[in-house]
Amino acid sequence: MPLPHRSACSADPSAIISNDDETHAVVLLRPAIQPRPDMVSALTGAIGSDEPTDRLQRHDIQDALRQQLSLQRRLCSALEEIADALPDNLNTQGALHVARLIGPTIRRAHAFEEETIFPLLTQHFSAHPDLRATLERLHFEHWEDESFADELADKLADYIRHRPSQNAEALGYMLRGFFEGLRRHIAFESEHVMPLLARIG
Repeated sequence: MPLPHRSACSADPSAIISNDDETHAVVLLRPAIQPRPDMVSALTGAIGSDEPTDRLQRHDIQDALRQQLSLQRRLCSALEEIADALPDNLNTQGALHVARLIGPTIRRAHAFEEETIFPLLTQHFSAHPDLRATLERLHFEHWEDESFADELADKLADYIRHRPSQNAEALGYMLRGFFEGLRRHIAFESEHVMPLLARIG
């Protein structure tokens, strides 16, 4: 059965995000909220062990994936606001802060999925006819998104530092290409990965 195309995903109306290196959480700065505790490292350790994952841990894994998807939606919203503000209404300090967070936010989410979610799905749904193709697709999209994220972060930082010589239209096009693609990826995972995790739990 062919895999469905990634569909559109609604955006969280949040604006600027920040990263707390100690908690490894990404949070909104406007309005300011306290970072949520990071569950990724503990859950990855639990799934990586030889011991079976119990029902409570599986519930926590679903919640952790929801959190990671939510953080990526917030990143998309922050990037969309930057694109809308170009060229004359850009908050340069906030935009530079977001630029520094693009790569780490994406790589952290992908590491959690590939080290925790994908092995769990393989363990429980190895006979599923479409699982292997789905995971290969997601892995390839992760690789694409991480490469795009690094390039976008560099271009955004360059624009902020050297605005008179930079092309705002090209940057806006690049920003929209990234966050629209990421939203489709998030929507696909919400529609196809989350239900499989719910079946395990």
